[in-house]
Amino acid sequence: MTQLDQLGPVSIGAREIYDELKTVGVKVDHVSSQLDGVVADVADHETRLRAIERNRWPLPALAALVAVASLVLTLITFIKGGGA
Repeated sequence: MTQLDQLGPVSIGAREIYDELKTVGVKVDHVSSQLDGVVADVADHETRLRAIERNRWPLPALAALVAVASLVLTLITFIKGGGA
């Protein structure tokens, strides 16, 4: 049994194949344009995350400085006999 026999009474011509190929091409173009939008969104999110990371680093450093200053002041007060 040949491949043509397996199709039975169905015959697919070059025009049908061409039309389907054009439809697939349009869908691929549509998906490609949507993908370009997603890539732009990802780049925007990446830029925003980098800005947040840059602005956040001083907070832990400031907390560490306050803790060290508090410790130094406590030690000075204790050494001078200010502690009960």
